[in-house]
Amino acid sequence: MTKRLTEVAKKAGVSEATVSRVLNGRDGVSETTRTAVLTALDVLGYERPTKLRGERARLVGLVLPELQNPIFPALAEVVTGTLAQRGYTPALCARTIGGVSEMDYVEMLLDHQVSGVIFAGGSYALADAKHDHYRRLTDRGLPVVLVNAGVDELGFPRVSTDDAVAVEQAYGHLRSLGHERIGMVLGPEGHVPSRRKLDAMVQAAGWGDAERECVERSSFSMEGARVAATKLVERGVTGIICASDVLALGTIRAARRLGRAVPADISVVGYDDSAFMTCTDPPLTTVRQPIETMGQAAVDLLVTQIEGAGVLQDELLFEPELVVRGSTAPAPGR
Repeated sequence: MTKRLTEVAKKAGVSEATVSRVLNGRDGVSETTRTAVLTALDVLGYERPTKLRGERARLVGLVLPELQNPIFPALAEVVTGTLAQRGYTPALCARTIGGVSEMDYVEMLLDHQVSGVIFAGGSYALADAKHDHYRRLTDRGLPVVLVNAGVDELGFPRVSTDDAVAVEQAYGHLRSLGHERIGMVLGPEGHVPSRRKLDAMVQAAGWGDAERECVERSSFSMEGARVAATKLVERGVTGIICASDVLALGTIRAARRLGRAVPADISVVGYDDSAFMTCTDPPLTTVRQPIETMGQAAVDLLVTQIEGAGVLQDELLFEPELVVRGSTAPAPGR
């Protein structure tokens, strides 16, 4: 008990006596201090006293699919900073291969009486994935916000980059450079944002069934992209639009292994404008997601729900920005 008091007091920045008063439900403690103590208790993994368990902590879960893709740490930085400014403590949950699953993280966050959860890149974006753990959040009435497109039936508020505009920008850029044979490296078949990008390409380019051979699917890894892009290059594609910067880097690697130069022979456009894309060889032309604005909007939506001001069911769409660098050039022969 003494160890717990010491750790919680240090975490909350108060005295052990103050922690004791909060845990025993005594008067003489400000609401701000009381909240800080309870949040520290939750963050350190200690159970609240029985009489306090009915109260949710000012703790918010942020669940990410990984941290290797630089776009997710960038989003985490925005969300955690904005949560702190609003008086909430973020609990970062990042999945790893063979590690804790998204479903397990949801159970853990529920056990810790979190005030709400923000998800980015979760199984909600995969139409054929299991979604039962999201329904548990709905059953508990827990505020939730999803970042980027997910399956419609979940009914959570969403903050998304406009995939249609992103593809229009990338396609228009490649066409302006004279590329006629343009392909796409997208995520898995059931990945909702990738579906949106393909639908936008069909609309922008007037694709029919014959052009579907210009689309290859991949896991969101450089290795997967290399396999997918190799097929496109061998089919004579000269411009490739990718569903992420990671896929774009894998595509550049594929072109080089086939003896093609980027951008002299193959032009590549990424998606995200994640960190260090100015430092790649060549620097990557990509479609920038407005991560800072989207992260702040996600927190605003969540806090609005937590404070009982209602739920915005509509999806907020944010316009991306094409950033032209060195991985795109006029089509060969132009």
